[in-house]
Amino acid sequence: MTYFDTAPWYGFGRSERVIGDMLRGTDYVLSDKVGRLLRPGAVENPMDFGMINPLPFNVVYDYSYDGVMRAFEDNLQRLGVDRIDILLAHDIGAFQHGDANDGHFRDLATGGYRAMDELRRSGSVSAIGLGVNENQVCMDALGIGDWDVFLLAGRCTLLEQTPLDALFPACAAAGTSIICGGPFNSGILVGRDMWNYAQAPADVVEKARALSAEADAFSIPLPAAALQFPLGHDIVSSVIPGPRSKEEFTQILDWFATPIPDAFWAALKAKGLIAETAPVPQSG
Repeated sequence: MTYFDTAPWYGFGRSERVIGDMLRGTDYVLSDKVGRLLRPGAVENPMDFGMINPLPFNVVYDYSYDGVMRAFEDNLQRLGVDRIDILLAHDIGAFQHGDANDGHFRDLATGGYRAMDELRRSGSVSAIGLGVNENQVCMDALGIGDWDVFLLAGRCTLLEQTPLDALFPACAAAGTSIICGGPFNSGILVGRDMWNYAQAPADVVEKARALSAEADAFSIPLPAAALQFPLGHDIVSSVIPGPRSKEEFTQILDWFATPIPDAFWAALKAKGLIAETAPVPQSG
């Protein structure tokens, strides 16, 4: 396993420090993100942001040319490495910013993209893209530049296949691949009650239970199917589930190696639990 993903947002810099210490001197592929700058000064309640024992920083959003260049240099310093392979504009979009996104996207379109493209053309990074949670901002981004990859979290899963009709065909036409983040939809597909980073609503819980019942009927773990499902689509190059511990990581490796019979996917389609048009992995 050689591909790793991090961001300044994760632990307010702590993730980058840990990842850098782990990867330094090894043969790796690393994606890191821009769009947030870290400023000195600890936030009052880090758990409000889901952060456990973060570094003493707070976040300032900046998708401008200067902001992206500064973030890239800061990332390298925190990592302590001389190479980031894939540079992603992080959490651009209305899902994160609401009405303020118009200004942030304008900054990306008029400056941030130019910075990322310069870093790619100079060889400082090998690929550029977005790291986001929504389809629409990816569609919007295709209109402002040439992107190599979108890290799209939570949208191509057993619970949701919304990119199939418009986004994935548009990405295929543009030559943009997909890294699928959040294949467990924040935990609902591994038995927890979280979906999209919040408490799962009743309809999502009901669908997850229906998927689980079908997996039980085929004697397979639902998380194994959830982990492998996105890779059925040719445009998806990788799936990154985000384990929280060594034990979860080991479990994920087991799930990834679990055989899933073709009849399982056919049953999900027959019962309307996944889209009829959804590509699925082939056994063997």
